[in-house]
Amino acid sequence: MAQEDNFRYIVRVANTDLDGEKTILQALRKIRGVSFMMANALCVVTKMNPQTKAGTLSDEQLQQLQHALLNPQESRIPSWLYNRRKDYETGADMHVSVNDLFIVQEDDVKRLKKVRAYRGIRHANKLPSRGQRTKSNFRKNKGKR
Repeated sequence: MAQEDNFRYIVRVANTDLDGEKTILQALRKIRGVSFMMANALCVVTKMNPQTKAGTLSDEQLQQLQHALLNPQESRIPSWLYNRRKDYETGADMHVSVNDLFIVQEDDVKRLKKVRAYRGIRHANKLPSRGQRTKSNFRKNKGKR
């Protein structure tokens, strides 16, 4: 009964509202920039059972999760799990999430357009940049025919 009194239906981690009724593993995946493997690594590093409900976590546990997510180097999460290895500007391995991810992706596309790389030209023309065929697909991007 005591756990039901402290249950939260909405949990806030890294500026993202998470569903408290889902398990920690499922809830963490709703944060932009957190994959299944990263969510699992966060649970292992913070020594939490991935199958417990997110709404039952205490404030301390939520702070531990947030600290591990924002500072994966300090939490000893291996660098091959990061979503931004060998950053273009710094050359460092880093993991970006939430709002920083939008900014970094936007900067990457702007850089590709500026240097007139093939991918940048495809982005500028609003065409697929990863080799898909365009004869029948992507008609919505070309205007009325």
